Amino acid sequence: MGVLQGESSADIDAPIERVWMRVQDVARAPEWQRGISAVIGVQRDPEDRILLADTEIDGRVRALRSQVRFTYAAPTRLSWEQTHGDIKSVSGAWELEDLGAEGTRATYRLAVDLGRLSLLIRGPVLEVLRSQLVGARADELKAVIEADR
Repeated sequence: MGVLQGESSADIDAPIERVWMRVQDVARAPEWQRGISAVIGVQRDPEDRILLADTEIDGRVRALRSQVRFTYAAPTRLSWEQTHGDIKSVSGAWELEDLGAEGTRATYRLAVDLGRLSLLIRGPVLEVLRSQLVGARADELKAVIEADR
């Protein structure tokens, strides 16, 4: 009952390189991903991308904090996994597929084990959180990319 997982996809009218530039800029995620309050870089790679970050997410009942490690496979995959935090476990990924002249297909996947927090976050609140953290993500990316033309 305490597991929140799912995926969402959207076809974006932009080349994969442009979509990748937005996805890999995890520090700016709170600007366009609803529910993410903060992403603070703790460790960066030689390309100045965030490898390890302290994050805060609006959990509806309370703010959820975690430290997340990112892995980059440009320009097709950004994945992350929680190293520690308020939630038992978190893992996810953005996967990008080049559709040529038709643009880019972006797929967002997330798996969260709420652990003991499932006692607080369940029923309708869990579904609102699932919708916010999974269901809307691909459309949020599409909207921000296509607005930047």
